Amino acid sequence: MDPSHHEAYMRLALEEAKKSPPKPFNYCVGAVLVDETNGEVLATGYTLELAGNTHAEQCALQKYAQAHGLPEERVGEVLPAQTVIYTTMEPCTLRLSGNLPCVDRIIRTRVGAEPKVKKVYLGVKEPEKFVGENRGRAKLEGEGIECIHVPGFEEEILKVATAGHEE
Repeated sequence: MDPSHHEAYMRLALEEAKKSPPKPFNYCVGAVLVDETNGEVLATGYTLELAGNTHAEQCALQKYAQAHGLPEERVGEVLPAQTVIYTTMEPCTLRLSGNLPCVDRIIRTRVGAEPKVKKVYLGVKEPEKFVGENRGRAKLEGEGIECIHVPGFEEEILKVATAGHEE
């Protein structure tokens, strides 16, 4: 894909989100890890794809690391210098499960002073239903990681994200 076709990558992230098993206490989220220099999709992920109450961004990072024989916490060592992530929902800053939040996973891709994930393209802010106000964007931007909203998907993303939730 062309690296400037943000809608196409967000559509791919939304297709990933649709694979998430609907649960009353999770959002169905999709993520796509992309090398922005050439548009190559490096990895995809969706909520609960991998064992351990996993989130979409976590799954994409973990799968890319595993493909390179590394644990997820060392994924920054093998990510291309211009990596971006597309996610249907703002990355979390708090995990009720006790797992490391996705914002912190993105930040720890840093090698030295340089973040390997340079940008996070997101479809919607996280609703305040489970953990209150999410400050993911502010934390990422404070670490030099740009956050960019890709408009036009909000209604569909929220419909998919809240599948399995009681009205």
